[in-house]
Amino acid sequence: MKKLLPTSTVGSLPKPAWLATPEKLWSPWKLKGDKLLEGKQDALRISLQEQQLAGLDIICDGEQTRQHFVTTFIESLSGVDFENRKVVKIRDRYDASVPVVYGDVARRKSVFVDDAKFLRKQTNKPIKWALPGPMTMVDTLYDNHYKSREKLAWEFAKALNEEAKELQDAGVDIIQFDEPAFNVFFEEVNDWGMAVLERAIDGLDCETAVHICYGYGIKANNDWKKTLGSEWRQYEEIFPKIQNSNIDIVSLECQNSGVPMDLIELIRGKKIMVGAIDVATNSIETPEEVADTLRKALEFVDIENLYPCTNCGMAPLSRNIAQDKLNALTAGTEIIRKEFSL
Repeated sequence: MKKLLPTSTVGSLPKPAWLATPEKLWSPWKLKGDKLLEGKQDALRISLQEQQLAGLDIICDGEQTRQHFVTTFIESLSGVDFENRKVVKIRDRYDASVPVVYGDVARRKSVFVDDAKFLRKQTNKPIKWALPGPMTMVDTLYDNHYKSREKLAWEFAKALNEEAKELQDAGVDIIQFDEPAFNVFFEEVNDWGMAVLERAIDGLDCETAVHICYGYGIKANNDWKKTLGSEWRQYEEIFPKIQNSNIDIVSLECQNSGVPMDLIELIRGKKIMVGAIDVATNSIETPEEVADTLRKALEFVDIENLYPCTNCGMAPLSRNIAQDKLNALTAGTEIIRKEFSL
């Protein structure tokens, strides 16, 4: 029998300080060569143990083997120059030094498949693997070749689909595509973004998810959130397209957000990863606060379709804070399970 309210994280967890500088995105590796490979696998083991100690039901890799949730995948592709970077504004919010597309992009080799096989050997629990979504990939580099966001996105979707099929064969149960850009570029989502994501999941038999958040808990994202007013209705613009898509699971930011819960009604019938942990604060949710968020979501999600989760990745947090938040997630979920079993 499938467990009620299966818990998980969105994806990233803090890395150990001996592997990369903590509480920082794009943090450089502290090891090289064979030692780096060994260090990444050790970090993956630690991340697995921390998730199991917290009692999570669906295990992620914690993104321990990648520097960044988008660029690590792009690094493996042909046609992208990481040496001669350009500065662009990501999601109309903050400047970043990014790689440049100079030729046809294509996947030359598998990127995460060996890591996924390694994780699969370590646990019998379901595992979820996050890949960057095509639109968010387009938004995280400078295109000097296709000169069309849509054309580049279709090429990325093809590469992602190849990777996703190999991850599925490696024993991954849920493949998640991270698309924070969906919350910014609504017209593009509706014109071609959702169609491109459908290309990325084409032919997959495992469950598929799309994660759409308001961003990591970094200053640029937090400052943007302050401009959104008391109601964050971005999801309203894109949910109708998602409802008609083949995506199985939708991952949302709900804890301490201005998202009106009733928007979830627009994707009734989909499985929903409800973000019940705020990754933009160091204060630890109480189990009752988590339970309260889940109760509100249950007005619009059938209980068998509700997956308690975090709002976003936890890479920028300290390890202790992240662990305490995971413990709060599972404790709050247990409150709701008990209420329903009565």
